[in-house]
Amino acid sequence: MKKILTFILASLFATGSALACTNLIVGKKASTTGAVMCTYSADSYGHFAQLHFIPAAKHAPGDMYEIYDYDSNEHLGSIPEVAETYNVVGHINDYKVSIMETTFGGRHEIELDSCGMIDYGSLMYLGLMRAKTAREAIKVMTSLAEQYGYASEGESFSVCDAEEAWILEMISQGHGSKKVVWVAQRIPDDAISGHANQARIRKVNLKDKENVMMSKDCIKFARKMGWFTGKDADFSFADTYAPADFSGRRICDARVWSFFNHHVDGMDKWLPWAEGKQKDAEPMPLWFVPKHKVSRMQLMNDMRDHFENTPFAIDVENGDPGKGLYDMPYRPTPLYFEHNGQKLFNERPISTQQASFSILSELRSDLPREVGSLLWWGNDDGNMVAYTPLYGCITKAPLPYNTPDADDATFSMDNAFWVCNWVSNMVYPRYSMLFPELKSVRDSIDNSLAQNQPIFEANAIEQLANNRDKGVELITDYSAKKADEMMTAWKNLATKIIVKYNDMAVKKEKNGKYERTKFGWIVPVERPGYSKEMKKAIAEYGDRYKVPEE
Repeated sequence: MKKILTFILASLFATGSALACTNLIVGKKASTTGAVMCTYSADSYGHFAQLHFIPAAKHAPGDMYEIYDYDSNEHLGSIPEVAETYNVVGHINDYKVSIMETTFGGRHEIELDSCGMIDYGSLMYLGLMRAKTAREAIKVMTSLAEQYGYASEGESFSVCDAEEAWILEMISQGHGSKKVVWVAQRIPDDAISGHANQARIRKVNLKDKENVMMSKDCIKFARKMGWFTGKDADFSFADTYAPADFSGRRICDARVWSFFNHHVDGMDKWLPWAEGKQKDAEPMPLWFVPKHKVSRMQLMNDMRDHFENTPFAIDVENGDPGKGLYDMPYRPTPLYFEHNGQKLFNERPISTQQASFSILSELRSDLPREVGSLLWWGNDDGNMVAYTPLYGCITKAPLPYNTPDADDATFSMDNAFWVCNWVSNMVYPRYSMLFPELKSVRDSIDNSLAQNQPIFEANAIEQLANNRDKGVELITDYSAKKADEMMTAWKNLATKIIVKYNDMAVKKEKNGKYERTKFGWIVPVERPGYSKEMKKAIAEYGDRYKVPEE
């Protein structure tokens, strides 16, 4: 029997992936609860995303696993199954392992010039299916890439479990070769880190076998290609295989800088690096110890960042003309554009409209693995969703996150991707007017879950102790219920937006109901008009809109 990877995200990381995706990492001693946490904004320029669910399974000798390339859905080959694989829910498994990624591309001389079999997406899920720890996952991923060849661009992987957080960076040797080079660095338990489409591992301590891993020919191949000539101790994976240009710093590393800036004092020191214009700027370190421990809610809010209160801010206070009439902190793609022969760019914050999903894994060593492996899932841009909980032990995917017949071109009212995008796409163009409505619903769900989650988990742990199957059923039903509740709230939000804010006017509300006259009609609507900043811009435009004196 052959097992085929059934994953509707076949085209998820297609066109434009080199400037997409963000991972943020928090070590167990840097978090308020002792959990290792990692986030992932999967930014794919409108491509449809469903939750990837693979049940745990036993396999017979001769069973094969089929490899399909994520970017093209091309069948790349088959590899033998292992005797047992574990439950996979999105980007976690039921052994508290989480794997996420961002693409850095790498040197153009070897970019995508490979005849390898296993792409980066397949590596992530094979790692989750076959590993009980982060170290095991790294071994699974690197050994498979070395045996069958790596078939993708350069990748940074976040590989975490409830005890450790690692970054694994990998790139093929190109030139028609199946060979791959890679390095892995453990993030200290009391630190935070991240990557956003730029390789981040520089010099490592090659003698520290406990916290550093590297392929045998990683430095040797660099020497062969003439990309590195120094001492082994001075070798930098990032500077050798993915040298940071303006894009790698301003469009990519600036997102990580903004994350650090929320939790670390003195980040101005690395502003020149993030700005990307000073060629000899000091590179930003791979990790920092935060000034305070980071909570799950803080990390969720970090995923909603638009460079607020930084030199890169794209809000009204910064006078950015791209804000438009309604102070929108989003910019249309592409990131680069030209006008009258001048090349220009948009800022690229963590929160972006092209996110297919935004997630946060919370891996907790002090809880049973059925409860301790937790994924917070949102089927859109992190700023525009309420995350709902999915546990690594669930036996089926919630319908809103894995909806039959829904896809890139097929809308479904049962599907979270489409319902969430429906609301977001109403909010984006009238952001300052409509976002407060979305934020109110989003925050209400977030806060309710934060308050009630410990109560549910205590009940679930008790049920697991009495009857594991009943406990897993309870957890599966709870995950589905919370997804359904979010969907109901978002559908209600969609209808409220179209009714209350129809035609750029605003219907008046009182005690949750629209105000009516004594004859039953809606009272006259409010007409907000322009913001103060837009009035000023129009006044300074010239004489065209000035009312002449009578």
